[in-house]
Amino acid sequence: MQPPLNTLADCIARQREALKDMLREPLARIARECSDAWGDRQKLDAVLTDALSSLPMCKYLYAMDTNAIQVSDNISRDGLIEKDFGRDRSSRPYMNERVPSAGFLLSQAYISLRARRPSLTAIQNVRDANGRVLGFVGADFDLRNLPLTGKLYDEPTHWRQIKGDPAIRGTVFHQTRSNSQMDLHIDTVLGVMEELMVDHGVFHGKLHFSSSRATIWLTDDPYRYRLLDIDALTDPNTCLIYPHQPYPADAVVPKDKVRPILDSLRDLRFMDEIFYLRAGSLNIFNGMVALTFSCDGSHYLPWDEFLDKGADFWASGSAEGQACPV
Repeated sequence: MQPPLNTLADCIARQREALKDMLREPLARIARECSDAWGDRQKLDAVLTDALSSLPMCKYLYAMDTNAIQVSDNISRDGLIEKDFGRDRSSRPYMNERVPSAGFLLSQAYISLRARRPSLTAIQNVRDANGRVLGFVGADFDLRNLPLTGKLYDEPTHWRQIKGDPAIRGTVFHQTRSNSQMDLHIDTVLGVMEELMVDHGVFHGKLHFSSSRATIWLTDDPYRYRLLDIDALTDPNTCLIYPHQPYPADAVVPKDKVRPILDSLRDLRFMDEIFYLRAGSLNIFNGMVALTFSCDGSHYLPWDEFLDKGADFWASGSAEGQACPV
């Protein structure tokens, strides 16, 4: 059996196929009914008005000729929108996609003109009794009204490298690391961060070495982050304001690996005077370490792979070659 595909593109494709299966037959039926009324605006409006009740997710229904000129009013839940009769839809994204030979198309998502919201349009050919294409039925959907049939997308946990701002990358050789307040008190800062993550419910922590601050997220209040300045990070009493929490049993990162990871972030901070770590974070639930270097190159990799590489990997040969994605 082939393993399931879990990339973002794969998950989107599966969701789209589910929506196609849901919409294909209703649109085909509506198109057949429109064929008998083609050429008569009032009859088309009546057919589409009746059909709208069979598509509870649909925002607008309408008919177009082969040049994408609207030959019906817009049919909505609030009634007819007459001003759209005669509208030229030929430049809309869904009319610039190739309709398959079967006559049904579910467009790529786009931003609607009026509501300016992510939308989809389903297009179905309308044919006469001899198979000649008369035009199209269009059905517009607001993405928030469509049922989501798939499970929540899982963020990949493999190593990913992302280029940063080319302006920063281009001037990286003209800068050198300056000791920040966090650099000068790094052992105290790492001790406080370890305590917060291991014993006080912080599941995601990010150290901004260059600006001497940290942002933290707690299991008891995951929707809001806390900002810790250098005074808070260098005062162990800070830990007293966050209640003691047992280390989560479902954390991906073992409890005894939190400090080695933080120590490795420190090593990358001081590995080179030109190419050095500006910010680093750890999430104990998804097990990912995020790194942003002085060249603005970013890396996201699993915690165990991060520890296996060690500082020598990033500094070997040329620090630029490892820290900055090419």
